[in-house]
Amino acid sequence: MKRIIFITAVLAMVASASVSCGSFGGKKKAGETELDDSTKTAMEMERMRKEMPEFIMETTHGTMKIRLYDKTPQHRDNFAKLVSENYYDGIRFHRVIEGFMIQTGDPFSRDTAMIDSWGIGGPDYTVPAEFIAEYGHKKGAIAAARKGDMANPKKASSGSQFYIVHDPEVCRQLDGQYTVFGEVTEGLEVIDAIASVATDRRDRPYEDVMILSIKKVEYEEPAAAADSTTVETADSTETK
Repeated sequence: MKRIIFITAVLAMVASASVSCGSFGGKKKAGETELDDSTKTAMEMERMRKEMPEFIMETTHGTMKIRLYDKTPQHRDNFAKLVSENYYDGIRFHRVIEGFMIQTGDPFSRDTAMIDSWGIGGPDYTVPAEFIAEYGHKKGAIAAARKGDMANPKKASSGSQFYIVHDPEVCRQLDGQYTVFGEVTEGLEVIDAIASVATDRRDRPYEDVMILSIKKVEYEEPAAAADSTTVETADSTETK
């Protein structure tokens, strides 16, 4: 009988110790603080700014603000790299089709003496396709140009050329064929202005339609977030 009472007492002590340990484990450790809602919001905004950077594109026909997508990181990072090198400054929109899209990014287009080669220029690399179903060809969508399927069965993107959608209904056929990696968030009217210029039989504008500059939008670190841390030349690189 005494033995049974002893075992019961031991089990009771163990149960009590387990409850105490569980309660202790739920307490914050010394020095730990819980982030308030404003700090969490600021940190999320900072993450979005890094993963979905914004840029200001100054053109001869107006200014556009663009945002790149986080689910196409190779295209995003390549574009950001080229912008940091001022790669696009002075490049023309060399292919303009009203009711379809406007295309740019060919460094050859800086030189009118190379006009017959406009559409095939770019760096000596391509970017692997990044097709994301939710990124469609809506108006203002930014997508990478590429060579045709015969020369480019993997649908790899041009290292620098891209187009901006003017008419989403016409461009919808390109979904899943060309990588959409960003969008125009402000200045959609500039797309209309560029798309309306007169062009020749090869869709090249008669007037100069140029990118003057593209600059990354830099934001100050939110105070709350800060406190919480004490070529194949035979094929033109075009959309089809």
